[in-house]
Amino acid sequence: MAFEGTAHTFGDDVNTDYITPSDYFGLPYEEIATHLFEPIDPDFSARFEPGDVVVAGENFGSGSSRETAPKALAVAGVSVVVAESFARLFYRNGIAIGLPVVTCPGVTDAVSQGDTVSVDLGGQTLTNLTTGETLSTEPMPAEIRSIFDAGGLLAHYEQHPDGLTLD
Repeated sequence: MAFEGTAHTFGDDVNTDYITPSDYFGLPYEEIATHLFEPIDPDFSARFEPGDVVVAGENFGSGSSRETAPKALAVAGVSVVVAESFARLFYRNGIAIGLPVVTCPGVTDAVSQGDTVSVDLGGQTLTNLTTGETLSTEPMPAEIRSIFDAGGLLAHYEQHPDGLTLD
């Protein structure tokens, strides 16, 4: 499975209140998705196209344990989130809803705002198609990959009603 799109870059410690401002909680996800990153990048929604890629530094998604942030990113059409590292709950929530979240050391040095990138989950690579640079991504643990491949935690459970297995 591979994704290709325009990169939207962010720094370290992008918390869930920056991703989905709490002013919009209670609205439908489609509305929340139009306000992604508003506190730190007010023009994001004007530049973003479905299929684009979010690239960030360390500790992406820290803060709230709510699924609102990864869900709004998925509803907006973010194809994949690539970061130097993720807050544990954001990473798990992303996988639980079927949002691709990929850890890629060095990504913030290799990708700039507006670059076109390709992320190959199976090949565990990120290629900056603008510069030609390729980086290795960290593999998902087998159990996590099984959930992601099923389409998320609920879909995985429907396929494996006896519990988490790798079959």
